[in-house]
Amino acid sequence: MARTKDDWKAEAKELREKLNALRARLKAEVGPIVDEALDTVHSAAGTVTEVVEHAVEAVTATVKKKTNPVSPLAPKGGFPKLPKIAGVEFATVAAGVRYAGRTDVMLARLAPGSAVAGAFTTSATRAACVLDCEAKLKVKSGLDEGAAIVVNSGNANAFTGKLGQASVDAVTGGVAAALGIPASRVFSSSTGVIGEPLPHDRILAKLDELKGALDTGTIEAAARAIMTTDTFPKGASAEIAGEGGKIRIAGIAKGSGMIAPDMATMLVYIFTDASIAPNTLQTMVSRQVGDTFNAITVDSDTSTSDALIVAATGKSGAKPISDLKDKTAKAFEAALGDVMLDLAKQVVRDGEGATKFVEVRVTGAADAADAHRAAMAIANSPLVKTAIAGEDANWGRVVMAVGKSGARADRDAMSIRFGDLVLAEKGWRSPDYDEARASAYMKNEELILTVDLGVGKASRTVWTCDLTHRYIDINADYRS
Repeated sequence: MARTKDDWKAEAKELREKLNALRARLKAEVGPIVDEALDTVHSAAGTVTEVVEHAVEAVTATVKKKTNPVSPLAPKGGFPKLPKIAGVEFATVAAGVRYAGRTDVMLARLAPGSAVAGAFTTSATRAACVLDCEAKLKVKSGLDEGAAIVVNSGNANAFTGKLGQASVDAVTGGVAAALGIPASRVFSSSTGVIGEPLPHDRILAKLDELKGALDTGTIEAAARAIMTTDTFPKGASAEIAGEGGKIRIAGIAKGSGMIAPDMATMLVYIFTDASIAPNTLQTMVSRQVGDTFNAITVDSDTSTSDALIVAATGKSGAKPISDLKDKTAKAFEAALGDVMLDLAKQVVRDGEGATKFVEVRVTGAADAADAHRAAMAIANSPLVKTAIAGEDANWGRVVMAVGKSGARADRDAMSIRFGDLVLAEKGWRSPDYDEARASAYMKNEELILTVDLGVGKASRTVWTCDLTHRYIDINADYRS
């Protein structure tokens, strides 16, 4: 039936009403931000240009936040309740490192006697702060001194030449002076845009404010301050019975994109009240990182700025951990590994644009290295990841990924499972293959892909997510 003039008028009226509603919403949500930014900076800014620049930064940050919804894979209960760790205090502040009004600096003060260990990116273009932390951890310094961790988001201070190290020295030196501790015991991290000098003077200007705000109960605020494209703050904890008292562990992390070993674009800070020597703590961290933070990938890109720092304050009251073979030491290392794995999985769950959380299991490999190669080839394959995003049970792409990985595999002994469904075996599609059941399985938010290579007994499990158009949207607009 042909549409009448009245039909067209009614549709035009409806569209006008929608447009007016959109205008009103934009004015309500963005207008106050502009007004607030103008009021805040008008007295401090010397020119109209400065006023406008600050206002634009505030609006941009707000709009980006509103268009970056929380990942559907985020933990349903929100940020967990983490135990307070005796001997650790936190503070956060908005320093305007990249955006005005955004909380972007975190400071953690550690009590005298704290042991510190870490693991860092293996990138050949490591940021100055990573190199500085690595160097400081190699030097045996007195534990009778306090320590601190200072982190900024918005600027990675990477590939910035001598200016990068100068910024690290300025920030760590400033923190050391403010807290009365040696600069050799101040560890810094930076995350954000690569290749731009860090405006460290903005951080230095806030050190007194940070010092005055230090508190034992603000770890969630610390987790939020280190976020970049993250859609939710990440935290995890554990508690064990030590000899003579409880030992608590609490950790926070950031990470969403540029995630791949070794390690990933992540910053991780774990705190415990255990009493443990630095070398013993370092051994545990090094042993646990392989099956946790080095077993995840979002996009196969290794960052310049990854840092995992673990600090033990020794304030639990439990007997010190000294023997790695001791029952308490084993329980503590297992709990530390659990916290690390929990945080690592949360990073994947917050993968940029992710809608599926995927566990890739490889069995029957000739050795551990081959198992890792095959698992990562599957987890990093754009074709596998886009098929998962489209809920397409395209197991042929898994075959492709294994074949290109360089891992040894017996084509006629391989098997592929999606969940409990056997899709391929003995070099051919399974006679029990059911396309409808396979497609139905792919609609789940959490998936398990299992491949047996048919040549040995080694195995490896890694975690990844799907690849959606949202990933392109986020990264195409990252610097603007």
